[in-house]
Amino acid sequence: MPPFLIELCLERDQLNIKRVLMSVWDKTGLLDFARELSKRGVSILATHGTSIFLKENGISVQEVEQLTGYHELLDGRVKTLHPKIFAAVLAKLSNREHLQQLYALGVQPIDMVVVNLRPLAQSFDEKELLESIDIGGVALLRAAAKNYRDVVPVCDYNDYTIVVESIDRCGDVVLQHRRKLCAKAFLLCSEYDMIVHKRISELFAVDPYL
Repeated sequence: MPPFLIELCLERDQLNIKRVLMSVWDKTGLLDFARELSKRGVSILATHGTSIFLKENGISVQEVEQLTGYHELLDGRVKTLHPKIFAAVLAKLSNREHLQQLYALGVQPIDMVVVNLRPLAQSFDEKELLESIDIGGVALLRAAAKNYRDVVPVCDYNDYTIVVESIDRCGDVVLQHRRKLCAKAFLLCSEYDMIVHKRISELFAVDPYL
């Protein structure tokens, strides 16, 4: 077995939640959550705005651009949409080829994704509405939920305490709770898309079912 796979397996025997990606609009409870994770040896990767917030409050953070090698693009439209990020979220840890591909990319698996979505603009101005639509956050949540057995999707700050308590009990988030968080993430994405659908239909004065 290659050395990097041996090291990864040894890490997993001690603590399954090693790396978390944070990208949140609503920062309620985030500081305490990040602090508790850091105390337990969890590394935090964050998008620019979230990383500034955490760093200003004394939390050690790696910015996404340090991993991807790219600054945010297109006025912030592109932050996390990068193969290194999504490979780290979608990799199956039981699949040796997936791990070898991560190694070739120079990235470690991401074990938890903490995301809540940017609210839609209340204006009926087309430009404002379209610019406010969250793309990367929805994509990250869907990716984490799809791979919930290896990545914990967290989209509700009410789950922060439960996640920390679970890590303290067993070094991981148990399967049944992972499944609950998976369902919650897909529900949030679904509800968000329905709101976008409704607002776009109203703005364009079209019947989307015709």
